[in-house]
Amino acid sequence: MNEILTQEKSIYIQIKEMIEDDILRDVLLEEERVPSTNELARLYAINPATAAKGVNLLVDEGILYKKRGIGMFVATGAKAQIRGKRREQFYDNYVKSLMAEATSLGITKKELVEMILDAKDGGMADE
Repeated sequence: MNEILTQEKSIYIQIKEMIEDDILRDVLLEEERVPSTNELARLYAINPATAAKGVNLLVDEGILYKKRGIGMFVATGAKAQIRGKRREQFYDNYVKSLMAEATSLGITKKELVEMILDAKDGGMADE
């Protein structure tokens, strides 16, 4: 959790996404304790209530759970749940608009697949 907060979106959303990112990257493992809201507040120089708002969103989604008197922990299955949610968002936010633009430009399915494969290979054509 060393990311820098930006002005692009609400701080509590950024806190939520940073925790999710750390779970996806195995920085935070399932059943592992996450930093407390006070620790997050100190780390990012923010109000503890703001940090708590981000953490509570993850609790509401079942990504984190509270052990009374001990702290917040990553729930079993959290990584798969985050990955599934982000795949849906990727489809909705990127794939659908990509397809709409490709259609309006007359790009065929084959051409689009070739473009994606080329981009994945770092723009290097097969030799």
